[in-house]
Amino acid sequence: MNETKIKQAYDLAAERYATLGVNTEEALNALQKISLSLHCWQADDVSGFENPDGQLSGGIQATGNYPGKARNMEELRADVLKATSFIPGNHRLNLHAIYGDFGGKFVDRDQIEPKHFESWMQWAKENGMKLDFNSTSFSHPKSGSLSLANPDKGIRDFWIEHTKRCRAISEAMGKYQGDPSIMNLWIHDGSKDITVNRLYYRQLLKDSLDEIFATEYKNMKDCIEAKLFGIGAESYTVGSYDFYLGYGAKNGKIVTLDTGHFHLTESIADKLSSLLLFTPEIMLHVSRPVRWDSDHVTIMNDDTLDLAKEIIRCNALDRVHIGLDYFDASINRIGAYVIGSRATQKCLLQGLLEPIKVLREYEAKDQLFERLALLEESKNLPWNAVWDMFCLKNNVPVGESFIQEIEKYEAAVTSKR
Repeated sequence: MNETKIKQAYDLAAERYATLGVNTEEALNALQKISLSLHCWQADDVSGFENPDGQLSGGIQATGNYPGKARNMEELRADVLKATSFIPGNHRLNLHAIYGDFGGKFVDRDQIEPKHFESWMQWAKENGMKLDFNSTSFSHPKSGSLSLANPDKGIRDFWIEHTKRCRAISEAMGKYQGDPSIMNLWIHDGSKDITVNRLYYRQLLKDSLDEIFATEYKNMKDCIEAKLFGIGAESYTVGSYDFYLGYGAKNGKIVTLDTGHFHLTESIADKLSSLLLFTPEIMLHVSRPVRWDSDHVTIMNDDTLDLAKEIIRCNALDRVHIGLDYFDASINRIGAYVIGSRATQKCLLQGLLEPIKVLREYEAKDQLFERLALLEESKNLPWNAVWDMFCLKNNVPVGESFIQEIEKYEAAVTSKR
């Protein structure tokens, strides 16, 4: 796309926004500072390096068989770097525990250590990225339907030890990179059919969490992720939203809101202002559910727009961490990274460009017609010209030109796997 025309369109957009009191340069600078946490598991369909030939379990399912998925650590790293070359800004990488550098040896999950992730720390530093982390309770012989809430003390202790070690690894990452690593805890525990022991399992989970969080760290942040249901756990989820909201508010933990882990008609954006009053920070996993938590690629739809705008309206960019969490195996995986990341950024940009001062003045004066009218007209403001300038400033493809570049990478690299 012609650089001169991009700049001309941007100048016109800046003038238009200025009439509503919006400074586009300030919006661009704010967007530049937002780092998304990209999920490593999009590159290889959540296989990991512990046992790449193992089967997914614990409510995890990647659908599709598009050719070219990453088969090892080197390929995954190359794919991530290729994806980030099309995404403006500087971003983080979110690792699951099964993605350690195990040197071709089997290391069970209650034995993982920071040394298994040292090469990741070095690689991330060399490429200007920072790392976040996740414990991995699924796809293991001891996963079953219950892990941290398992009545079998031996199994429960195994997963407690695993999660403790994950926190230690996250601490090492944060110390190495000079920035806290966010460690997300999500378990699949639940029941396929009716249970008569809801309180019992939740008490076990609470006790497990208390033991896990007994050690305090300075270079990592804990977050706890709820889920409405999972495959094979449709009737009861131990770690429900109510459970983790209560635990997080009481114990000062970050609550993770995954956009696919609620009823489809439920507004995740509406939850932000409540959590910000009672929890220290919020972690978002941005996905796109279609009828269930199907982890479709994030797009610029109303749900994502509402979520992004609410972050800005709450002035909470310093308290809300934004990660992506989907794994579509039916399309080009690098393309999936790029579409979802850029869509999330576009939504955030529109939030930053919203004429919030004028809107709030209307609301304060009970000018509700004017408020609604401006909200509607704001949808037609030339935000896309500002987005093109953002891409240009970051030296990444403007518009749809990244499609051809990803096709070239597929022809030269991933199609040969």
